[in-house]
Amino acid sequence: MPENNGVRGVKSASRTVALLELLAARGDRPARLDELAEELRVPRSSMYQLLRTLIDCGWVRTDTTGSLYGIGIRALHTGTSYLDSDPHVRAARPYLDEASDALGETIHLARLDGSNVVYLATRESHEYRRTLTRVGRRIPAHAGALGKALLAERPDDELPLPEGPLTPRTEHTHTDRATLLADLAGVRARGYSVEREETVTGIAGFGFALRYDSPAVDAISCSVPLARLGEEHEARVVAVMREIRTKIESVLSPASGAPDWR
Repeated sequence: MPENNGVRGVKSASRTVALLELLAARGDRPARLDELAEELRVPRSSMYQLLRTLIDCGWVRTDTTGSLYGIGIRALHTGTSYLDSDPHVRAARPYLDEASDALGETIHLARLDGSNVVYLATRESHEYRRTLTRVGRRIPAHAGALGKALLAERPDDELPLPEGPLTPRTEHTHTDRATLLADLAGVRARGYSVEREETVTGIAGFGFALRYDSPAVDAISCSVPLARLGEEHEARVVAVMREIRTKIESVLSPASGAPDWR
């Protein structure tokens, strides 16, 4: 196990976390014992013992045959606690409501996590519904407005991007680093990001980094169907979201006393 600040990692803890993350990533696709053991390169007997322990604790669930495994309800309890205890999420919620009421569009709050963004809160438009962006969903940072707003807060040589080709979400997603870097230069000059069908076909997005941290790790965005995105509405979206960003940043400045989580 690698060391972190001179402290050697605990193998069993690392294995448990890896298993839970794997089950969570599979979503509605339950896994079999052999699949999990092979994926994590763990002996079958050891994996079975770990699964039984986590089932007893509620972190993993199994079907009536005992052959299929999925993430358990304890993960929901922990995820909810994370959102409820985070001062940034709590402070931003009323302003997400304000933006949603003013624009009638879908508003998001997300956080950068490695090379992805994770949705922390969503206010859905009454005009359309999207299951892609439910709370907890991870999207590659290069693939949409939220991620590009946060990537643009960092120097090009410090971007948290995966090795190799960039994975597309749609035919419009950046897959070439050169074009992504050119886009990020535009984001820095403009002060916010724009994406058109890079995450979901038919949807445009406008992302705004929240600069109460440096570099920013949180961002808000507004998603709008292209079918009703005229110049006037786009200008209003940008104006409202800029104002909402300012309001959120004002209540979450370093002087606000919120913990500096890392």
